Amino acid sequence: SIIYLSPLGRQPMANEDESVWITFNGEIYNYIDLREDLVSKGHRFRSRSDTEVIVHGYEEYGAGVCEKLSGMFAFAVWDAPKGRLLLARDRFGKKPLYYRQTSSGISFASEPKAFFALPGFAPELDREGLALYLAFEYVPVPNSIYCGIYKLPPGSYAVFENGTLSISSYWDILFPDRLKKAPSLDEAARSLLDHLKSSVRKRLMSDVALGVFLSGGIDSSAVVAMMCEIMEPKRIKTFSIGFEDASYDESTHARRVARFFGTDHHERTFTAQDMVALLPEVWGFLDEPFADASVLPTFMLSRFTRETVTVALGGDGGDELFAGYDPFLAHFFADIYAAVVPGWLTKAVVSPLASLIPVSSHNMSFDFRIKQFLKGVNAPLPERNQRWLGAFPPDEQGRLFSRTMNESLGGFDPFAAMNRSLEGRAFRDWADETAFLYQRWYLGEDILTKVDRASMAVSLEARTPFLDADLSEFANALPSRHKLHGCTRKYILKKAFEHKLPRDILYRKKKGFGIPLTKWLRYDLRPLLEKTFAKERMEREGLFSIPFVHTLMNEHFNGKRDNRKQLWVLLMFEQWKEHFCPG
Repeated sequence: SIIYLSPLGRQPMANEDESVWITFNGEIYNYIDLREDLVSKGHRFRSRSDTEVIVHGYEEYGAGVCEKLSGMFAFAVWDAPKGRLLLARDRFGKKPLYYRQTSSGISFASEPKAFFALPGFAPELDREGLALYLAFEYVPVPNSIYCGIYKLPPGSYAVFENGTLSISSYWDILFPDRLKKAPSLDEAARSLLDHLKSSVRKRLMSDVALGVFLSGGIDSSAVVAMMCEIMEPKRIKTFSIGFEDASYDESTHARRVARFFGTDHHERTFTAQDMVALLPEVWGFLDEPFADASVLPTFMLSRFTRETVTVALGGDGGDELFAGYDPFLAHFFADIYAAVVPGWLTKAVVSPLASLIPVSSHNMSFDFRIKQFLKGVNAPLPERNQRWLGAFPPDEQGRLFSRTMNESLGGFDPFAAMNRSLEGRAFRDWADETAFLYQRWYLGEDILTKVDRASMAVSLEARTPFLDADLSEFANALPSRHKLHGCTRKYILKKAFEHKLPRDILYRKKKGFGIPLTKWLRYDLRPLLEKTFAKERMEREGLFSIPFVHTLMNEHFNGKRDNRKQLWVLLMFEQWKEHFCPG
């Protein structure tokens, strides 16, 4: 409970005559305005809860209530007189919603393991879901890793009535036509500050203690800067974690920002062994395989933060909206490279030469970057982007899977749904296309999943000001030159905060929330890898090629190649299978 802690806010909640019921996960930030509007239309409220606003909003607007909600949400409304169930999910998919339809009806939940309680349900591996997971490092909507369980897409609602399920979209990620007059850089910077400040103000609404994740990067620092314009800095509790390995540690930057603003800063340093010790807990709450290793430090930060507060704001979404990731620049150079160097030459000469670069275990090391770049450089932009981000693209899956597994998949293409999501879309340039891919796929399916699972595992609510609908639509309408200026990424964001944040914070090199996987898999986790991928066990399972997986392991153990992504993806899958789908 975050808003309105009275028993009248408990769920499931009904309207006055108990003809409409709701169960709801999330927060509605504009619920006070919506409540006043509904009262003016004759609706009577029994509480000050944001949940009740959705109930009466449904009575007034039907499924159209989704478009009026500003917040993060997954909810189910049961309309008893009509025998109609409405399921809905917020615009970016901050909150999860799974469903399962059978001949006897429909069931829904916030997590797959809830379905285990259903009579007659037995978890079964969906093989196409596995292929998707290996390509993306998560299982993208609408699929899940379980046969018969699906995810409602972000920005969508589903209506189940008379045994029929229909799914509709109420919001989409769009990039307006360039013919509309673009604001000047200074005008855009001022508007960006206004949008972000408004978004942060909405997310300070809480009846419990509230803080902010502070990494020392520009996004979280910008959130703190806006908070300091709304409330006293000494009342703002900031939280960061540090690591002993300097190449992964950002705590000095977070400390610098906290001192600059004078916030009530909380910090804790962890060792690699501390993170390894957390793995069993993480495997226990990830009931779908998920291979973004930063879920570990996110979980550590969430648990540390929860010791003091119940709600925390964060900077997620800034990279996706303002071209903050390396690939935004890498695509530009990849197009130049691909125009000069044909694919066969990359495969026959350049990649073998790159493999001779000594392997480093440092975070985002040069050898790792150059080898990842070459993996996708000659592919079309969407597939190139995913080859850079994922572990096993379709051509490598053919070598990874056992013969039986390959036959059962029958040529299934894990990139097909991603490519379909681009059909009929109008992009002004390649930067828009890249931004869409990051917002629709990586942000929605990886980042938000990671934060939701890690924070909710410790009963902490994480809020994301950058993903306010108005702010995201404003960012996507900006021309790419406001986001990418030469080799400067997030140009407009840096321009907006050039007088509000220290220059060394604004222009420092992006590090990311990483962990020393290369070392772990070579040393700390080697016994677990060898046990997990023992020949006898793999033969019983029958999913993967034993020689191929053992080659990946031996190359990594011997320091010949950095196969951290591949090995971690496989290990996280096997741990999921052992915990949730052992059959």
